[in-house]
Parts: sequence; C-alpha cells; structure tokens
Amino acid sequence: MTKTYNVEVDCPNCALKMEDAIKGTPGVADASLNFMTLRLKVEFEEDADEKKVIKEARKRSRKVDSDCDIIL
Repeated sequence: MTKTYNVEVDCPNCALKMEDAIKGTPGVADASLNFMTLRLKVEFEEDADEKKVIKEARKRSRKVDSDCDIIL
C-alpha cells in the first residue's frame, strides 16, 4: 500500500535527512519526499499497520529537526 502525505520542512538538507529517517522506520518499504511540493510518498510493507508506522515515522522525522513534521 502506498500513501501520500503533506509535510512541513524548511530546507532541502532537512528534507533528505527526514526521508532517510522515514525509510529506516520499521514497516516502511520505501519513502520519497519532494521538497518542492512538500509531499511525502510512503510505501508500506505488506501487513504493516499504517497508522502505527506513520506515527513512528513522524516521531523519527521530528528528531531530525523540531520543525519537520508529517501532517496527518
């Protein structure tokens, strides 16, 4: 399953770090963050609980920078 989310991020470097943090989240098969459109595309692993996974991804992205966020 693939879902798209809006994100808040201030710079391209933070966007890359945020994308890497999300890719490392258990339950995420792949992720792609477009800084220009502020959109995040997440491909979830089969049988992953999307709500739990995205909450963890959101927590990890906030560790990159407190201004980074996935808008749910």
